[in-house]
Amino acid sequence: MSSDTTHDAPVTAPVADWASDYDIFDPQYISDPFGIWDELRQACPMAHTDRWGGSWLPTRYADVYAIAHDIENFPSGNGISVVPLVDMGQQSGPPLLTSGVPPISADPPLHTWTRRLVLPTMSPARVAEYEVFTRDLCRRLVDDVLARGEGDAAAEYAQQIPVRVIGHILGVPDEMSATFTEWVRDVLEFAHDPERRRRGIVGIITYLQGAVAERKAEPKDDFITELLQSEHEGEPIGDAVVMGMCALLLIAGIDTTWSSIGSTMWHLATHPHDRRRLVAEPALMPTAIEEFLRAYAPVTMARRLIEDKEYMGCPMKAGERVLMNFPAANRDPEVFPDADTVILDRQQNRHLAFGAGIHRCAGSNL
Repeated sequence: MSSDTTHDAPVTAPVADWASDYDIFDPQYISDPFGIWDELRQACPMAHTDRWGGSWLPTRYADVYAIAHDIENFPSGNGISVVPLVDMGQQSGPPLLTSGVPPISADPPLHTWTRRLVLPTMSPARVAEYEVFTRDLCRRLVDDVLARGEGDAAAEYAQQIPVRVIGHILGVPDEMSATFTEWVRDVLEFAHDPERRRRGIVGIITYLQGAVAERKAEPKDDFITELLQSEHEGEPIGDAVVMGMCALLLIAGIDTTWSSIGSTMWHLATHPHDRRRLVAEPALMPTAIEEFLRAYAPVTMARRLIEDKEYMGCPMKAGERVLMNFPAANRDPEVFPDADTVILDRQQNRHLAFGAGIHRCAGSNL
């Protein structure tokens, strides 16, 4: 599998103390954060750093769970990016999405009604309609690798699935897949690089502006058209909200899913006994999938404080971020026995890979 994340990370000063100076872009953190989280849980379960605008890093399940549910003190409407966003105010090109990317970046009431619009598209019944398309896609991707005799499981399989499935839901042409993949990487993997991040944001917004205009002129059987034909309190949904919701589906849905698929394939490639067991016992697949999600949770987002707040004795300041460290929560030995071991038939598995509270992933069925 290929990954250039470590190589593309910014060059930062060495970390002096993980409890008071952590850096999520430090090479050690990127390559192996598990030992760092274990150390922090024992010594300082709520770490702090002044880097990247200042933030806090909870490492225990209980803290991540509690903060995720406390939307009054830890809101999402003030920013969910783990690093400061690019300021495009003085740049040419389309403006930032004025309504954010709801529902994930919104607090009630905006969160409530935008999430309600998303849920029917991600219901079990609707997701079942995408299964034939998805299975056919996966088989074609595997066949392509088999025909060559070798392949890159990350770039040629894992990355290809979500961008095409979500593109199918949105009505995005298949030939746009590679372009969207690069835009999503620009926004998330290169968050530290203003030019790369801006390129991705501008690309996505510009495309969605055109797509919205096209659907208004000629409606289609896709999610963009569904949103444009929806109403809130008797009024059509504004273009900014429609584009924000579609951008969320593209950015969050694509990156998290390819990360989860890629991590699972990496695990099976490096743990052949687990692969052999799944082949021999296919009935284990449901619990195995949940265990892969727990062990390799793909996402950390942020809540940003709007006022000074003390939590567990930690003096948090307005403007600082609290990183919702779902991956560390899923490795907490107080909740998951043998937390660093993948157990394919683990029975008690209340993992937070899809988040928690009102912002739990609306697309988890998909």
